[in-house]
Amino acid sequence: MCLLALGFLLGILQPSSGQFPRACASSESLLRKECCPLWAGDMSPCGELSGRGSCQEILLSRAPLGPQFPFTGVDDREDWPAVFYNRTCQCNRNFMGFNCGECRFGFSGPNCVERRMLMRRSIFQLSSREKNKFLAYLNLAKHTPSQDYVIASGTYAQMNNGSTPMFRNINVYDLFVWMHYYVSHDTLLGGSSVWRDIDFAHEAPGFLPWHRLFLLLWEHEIQKITGDKNFTIPYWDWRDAEGCDVCTDELMGGRHPTNPQLLSPASFFSSWQVICSLSEEYNSRQALCNATNEGPILRNPGNHDKTRTPRLPSSAEVEFCLSLTQYESGSMDKLANFSFRNTLEGFANPETGIANMSQSSLHNALHIYMNGSMSQVQGSANDPIFILHHAFVDSIFEQWLRRHRPLREVYPAANAPIGHNREYYMVPFIPLYRNGEFFTPSRELGYDYEYLADPVDSFQNFLMPYLEQARQIWQWLVGAAVVGGIITALITGLIVLGCRKKRIGSTAETQPLLMESEDDHNVSYQSNL
Repeated sequence: MCLLALGFLLGILQPSSGQFPRACASSESLLRKECCPLWAGDMSPCGELSGRGSCQEILLSRAPLGPQFPFTGVDDREDWPAVFYNRTCQCNRNFMGFNCGECRFGFSGPNCVERRMLMRRSIFQLSSREKNKFLAYLNLAKHTPSQDYVIASGTYAQMNNGSTPMFRNINVYDLFVWMHYYVSHDTLLGGSSVWRDIDFAHEAPGFLPWHRLFLLLWEHEIQKITGDKNFTIPYWDWRDAEGCDVCTDELMGGRHPTNPQLLSPASFFSSWQVICSLSEEYNSRQALCNATNEGPILRNPGNHDKTRTPRLPSSAEVEFCLSLTQYESGSMDKLANFSFRNTLEGFANPETGIANMSQSSLHNALHIYMNGSMSQVQGSANDPIFILHHAFVDSIFEQWLRRHRPLREVYPAANAPIGHNREYYMVPFIPLYRNGEFFTPSRELGYDYEYLADPVDSFQNFLMPYLEQARQIWQWLVGAAVVGGIITALITGLIVLGCRKKRIGSTAETQPLLMESEDDHNVSYQSNL
């Protein structure tokens, strides 16, 4: 019933956060290289008249890059977003968004000054109603077109350097699938040539901050299209799991009874279509994924290459990973030794910290174990288990930040692979965010994890939604209290006055009498009202 009840929301289209703002997808914006849309609140670019922000030149990081990408000027993602825009909205104070029309993570209210803290919980701690609501929200996102964002269906060169825009509409869920594809796709070099050793969100320092922002934006979009501002992404704690605990029809979809590669028809995820999963086809055509449907979600958990991933990660492996004191080291890529990031990502042995390309552990182990859509980087977000998995990976990142308390300067400022230096803008997000901004504890971004939270904080977070509601109607509560007090005083005064008159004029036979019969001890009551 929860799924049906939310069906009517399909017609209520709310703004979405993602890649190219629809307002900036015109040839005029591309030729001017400017993306500074009007804010509806005052109809000025970036809400400048209201002090929310202003249209400014972007400041690109000029720190040296690592040697992994030996080209310049061949990929639209280099110096993001300068190929498309060199002027964007720069927001003030706690404002955020491509037009500065929203609040930074962790803030709310019309002026974005009210702090808020949300709690992410284990999917197994949710009530049946909460689980059904989560699944309904996922399905809603899959069927709700994004109003504010579009995706690029061609490169900047294929757009004739902006004079012939090539953009397509997309639903909210697939917008995020496409972004995960776009940030990790191979560089198209022309003809049939590609460069594969490039990824702006994996295999380097930005892996954890990028996915932290990705989940926050995804969570934010669900809150907006549903109107449920307290919604949070649940996580799946897969430590020591013997199988895919979430692969049931009540959760993320069970196994098909006759085809083990497909999902059970009892799960509505079985009807979902994937996009951006045919990387070799795109490479051969020298084209970008255009979000065309490519078939159902594939998943066959446990029937994977066990020489690469013998089992799901253990608690001991996670604990060893957390004990590593260096966030990044050496070449700062998948060959880095004793790197917390590289070990958690799964390119290093979780018992020694030494890079081992023949094994896939921790984060990578889950992707390999699922043996389907989730096992290919570019299209892995098609499987909704991706969200639960990365939420738990983010919680491990959070544990490391709390345990070691690193300064932001610990995040590499230079010589990381392209896209991963501290001040590099993260591909493909507009508005712009730097890697270093999300190398910070989750509580500074307005969320926490239930299994990491202090009990006092948990109780405060439990009360927060109710306190927020009370804050919004406090004027009415005070008014009601004042009126109630006046009415109570009047009634009390009338009663006191009446009692005084009664005592003056009363007689013995009009007073309440309690009489007891000496014969049968029966009690009778006589009173005058």
